[in-house]
Amino acid sequence: MARPSLDDLGALQKAIMETLWELGEASVQLVWDRIGRDKELAYTTILSAMQKLEKRGWLRHREEGRAYIYLPTRSRQEESKSSLRKFVSAVFGGDPLVLFQHLLDDDELSTKDLTALRKMIETRRRIPPGEATSKRRKEHDDAS
Repeated sequence: MARPSLDDLGALQKAIMETLWELGEASVQLVWDRIGRDKELAYTTILSAMQKLEKRGWLRHREEGRAYIYLPTRSRQEESKSSLRKFVSAVFGGDPLVLFQHLLDDDELSTKDLTALRKMIETRRRIPPGEATSKRRKEHDDAS
């Protein structure tokens, strides 16, 4: 059975994944400290959600003393790409050009946004396909 997309996760599971992507790895205690206290969730609620995420293939763990340290099985960027591909397929018939046309037609797209897009496209043209991701992210960060 294929793992569901990020969009299929509940709010708590998404919050856990975002926390682990931000931290890289964490114990249940650290995740609970980050998100559980504010939401008044029990430690065991966080533990149970993390165990379910592990069973579903989102997380793996290693033992460190008496604690389990959980790590995401895929990066945030990998998951974002997968979600975007599914979205483009479902909404735009798999055609990314239709998505871009809708973006370009959006009145809320600023001149700064258009300039950043132009820079990303120019950069992408100069980079071999397998190397595009990190340089594109850096270009976006520089434009912001």
